[in-house]
Amino acid sequence: MSVFNFNANLIDGKEVPLSHFEGQVLLIVNTASKCGFTPQYAGLEELYQQYNGRGFTILGFPCNQFGGQEPGSEEDIRSFCSINYGVSFPMFEKVDVNGEKAHPLFSYLTGELPGILGSKSIKWNFTKFLIGRDGKPLKRFAPQDKPADLAKEIGKLL
Repeated sequence: MSVFNFNANLIDGKEVPLSHFEGQVLLIVNTASKCGFTPQYAGLEELYQQYNGRGFTILGFPCNQFGGQEPGSEEDIRSFCSINYGVSFPMFEKVDVNGEKAHPLFSYLTGELPGILGSKSIKWNFTKFLIGRDGKPLKRFAPQDKPADLAKEIGKLL
């Protein structure tokens, strides 16, 4: 089992098998447009620009489960990310990351990399999961971990 066993819908609605990203190092992030951590989009885009040519990509999954901080439509989200942060990494449709309706990818990630005290839930927006080229989750980062702070670990995997 790996992240490559899952499918997800891009923000334009097109279903994509995550095996499309096989062989790349991934950073999977649950995002939100109206969160105190939203400026991390800029840092995520910098990481993407820095390492994308070396086999790295970021997959952004908007989520409205934390304080209703992602209330817009997919078009609203795409426009916001593009206009305000120049996001060019793949963004997906809004998903739940916790609970009965959680996207299966996030159920898998939280099962493989539990949070503090073994919690299998995500506590807030901008939780980040670093995935190896083989699709196996390697490390979980908290929302307050800045994208730039992940650069060294990403670089080691490339």
